Amino acid sequence: MLTFDNVDSFYDRSHILHGVCLDIAIGKVTTILGRNGTGKTTLLKTLMGLTDRTVGEIRLDGRDIGQDPSFRRARAGIAYVPQGREIIPDFSIRDNIMMGAFARADGKREIPPLVSELFPYLMENLERLGGVLSGGQQQQLAIARALAANPRIILLDEPNEGIQPSIVEEIETIIIRLNREAGLTVLLVEQNVMYARQASHRFAMLEKGRVVAGGAIAELSDDLVHRHMAV
Repeated sequence: MLTFDNVDSFYDRSHILHGVCLDIAIGKVTTILGRNGTGKTTLLKTLMGLTDRTVGEIRLDGRDIGQDPSFRRARAGIAYVPQGREIIPDFSIRDNIMMGAFARADGKREIPPLVSELFPYLMENLERLGGVLSGGQQQQLAIARALAANPRIILLDEPNEGIQPSIVEEIETIIIRLNREAGLTVLLVEQNVMYARQASHRFAMLEKGRVVAGGAIAELSDDLVHRHMAV
């Protein structure tokens, strides 16, 4: 179990998350929902140790990792695919993927077989520069980089944002496969409620930095969506 226990998170003096209590079931897909600006990205960054200050406990398998540096959290098996992808444009596809391998706890530096299975285009073009790829291909590359860390848990921040419609369905299918076939725990920030219902086992709804609803995905009612996501 991955657990947030009364977690507050800050950027400088800005207080973003307030008393977040959340259980992330290992081996399941949990989707974080809410309007823009409610703290969804900050929740993922807090889990990775990328905010300025955190109060409360974040426990993985019973151990508090809330004050660990980011690299230790990565080596504990947590990989992060940020919003905007953040691939290195002047690095080749190969080098971008291998950047993720530096987080492996076992010291191996290799492209895992799962990347070859999921992303044949990347494997056929390993020497192409990341910067010449389309948005969808860059998203595939960002996921491949995360998988090179050999994670147990993968965090995905709006993975379909800014991607051409022809590739959105492909990315959505890959996320489901990461969980159902590869056994990864997935923590997903997503605005597409229909896809969240299709892919997820559980959900949490954020409003003004607080968890205001959550549970099994069957409990994600239209009323909750209207109250906390409608503009």
